[in-house]
Amino acid sequence: MSNRDPLVLVVEDNPLIRMGALRFLVDAGFEALEANSADEAIRILEARFDIHLVFMDVGMPGTMDGIKLAHYIRDRWPPVKLIVASGKTITDDTILPAGAKFFPKPYCESTIVAAMIGMVTDANRRQLSPRI
Repeated sequence: MSNRDPLVLVVEDNPLIRMGALRFLVDAGFEALEANSADEAIRILEARFDIHLVFMDVGMPGTMDGIKLAHYIRDRWPPVKLIVASGKTITDDTILPAGAKFFPKPYCESTIVAAMIGMVTDANRRQLSPRI
């Protein structure tokens, strides 16, 4: 992808789904970290300043679900891009923070990768484009 591959944090409580996501992201050229809960994800985000995108499930154990985690990340780390997945359909787009993308499970891995590439590319383009 670039000199330094974009770093994605995968937040998923199901170990098999999490391992599958890590595999397809690494195969697509991303670096990937993992967390099994929102609490663990927050600890990782507090310790790392190089995470470009968070790919999370809605249903998780702990102090918050994926929707609350998405809003928390948007408020605390606005540049981080967000992709939310769930087996339950979200029909109200206002439930997610601005700029977050939703994908129903089961999702198509190539669709997720394409969305991530687009989000990271758009973010880099905005950083490099002159402000008038």
